[in-house]
Amino acid sequence: MSVVIIGTLDTKAAEIGFAGNVLEAQGVDVRVVDAGVMGEPGPEVEPETTASEVADAAGTTLEYLREEADRGEAMEAMGEGAAEIVRRLHGEGILDGVLGLGGSGNTSIATAAMRALPVGVPKVMVSTMASGDTEPYVGARDVTMMYSVADIEGLNQLSRRIISNAALAMVGMVTNESNVDAGERPTVAVTMFGVTTPCVQTARERLEEMGYEVIVFHATGTGGRAMESLVEEGVVDGVLDVTTTEWADELVGGVLSAGPDRLEAAGDEGIPQVVSTGALDMVNFGPRDSVPEEFEGRQFHVHNPQVTLMRTTPEENAELGEIIAEKLNAATGPTALALPLEGVSAIDVAGEDFYDPEADEALFDALRSSLDEDVELLEVETDINDAAFAETLVETLDGYMRAAGRAP
Repeated sequence: MSVVIIGTLDTKAAEIGFAGNVLEAQGVDVRVVDAGVMGEPGPEVEPETTASEVADAAGTTLEYLREEADRGEAMEAMGEGAAEIVRRLHGEGILDGVLGLGGSGNTSIATAAMRALPVGVPKVMVSTMASGDTEPYVGARDVTMMYSVADIEGLNQLSRRIISNAALAMVGMVTNESNVDAGERPTVAVTMFGVTTPCVQTARERLEEMGYEVIVFHATGTGGRAMESLVEEGVVDGVLDVTTTEWADELVGGVLSAGPDRLEAAGDEGIPQVVSTGALDMVNFGPRDSVPEEFEGRQFHVHNPQVTLMRTTPEENAELGEIIAEKLNAATGPTALALPLEGVSAIDVAGEDFYDPEADEALFDALRSSLDEDVELLEVETDINDAAFAETLVETLDGYMRAAGRAP
């Protein structure tokens, strides 16, 4: 087993050397990738991949980065280079896990490399940044972050313990057989939100009864991005995109956007997809007092103390319909759009806070008028969480999967 350690040897050679010693004492081979830019590597470690080679892999040179002395540019370049290095090592079968340790600079570099690897490859980052907002470092990958507590500057009783724990955790990941059944069942990705949970639960249970492997993604921005990345990697055979709410946040300015590429991966890969309008009645914010002033006067629903929902307007819904139609029209594989005509979420039904037939109809009308004929349009006289709606989604996707030779 081989673990790659990514670190800045000009400032963290002793700490990286210590981590390598812990790994080697457990019988794990170690390859060190030097991501340092400004100084020469310390004497404690001889890297298998030099900082110059990392810069070269990014299409630049170490000399140039030193001359420019632009920290941001250097960190970005070394992150790109480190990503290219670990992709190559993994492809050659000589990388079983990646360990990183450092402050904000090497955290940026090492996690950029980690995010370039497939889900399932062990990734552990010991970082001074792990107690804050880790989304920029983790992204949509299974990066494990461990807070260093103190700065990673010298070896002491605290840093030795934490670095040792991280190294031993990596040893456990790469040397023990997980006995997880990867399975050979076709895999379906499904998107869910709290307000679409009944629909997804019914659909998941039905799909599993049919023999599909089902992976559910929480549509919280990173969830949507994670699903799309796994589709691009070929992990997913079909998509049941029940909950497209992330597009409401992208359009209006909420906190759970998945970015402008959401709803593209399945279409680009040509795999079967059935899409719905789950939770497009809402834009997500944090606590009520965190909602930007520009939205004062809008309709809100406090989901919990940390989550405030804002009702989308008819105008926003009409624009959402046009955007979603454009994404689906570009699909190269079998695609259907299912409309729950009596409500797109648990709180968009008669008697609930976000019940607004006018706003829903603006969404549906825009979709009807903008969809190409190649996209199958299903209109169901239920709300999204009715079991009959879930059955329609499942039957449609299963039909596509069978026609494509992807069914169990």
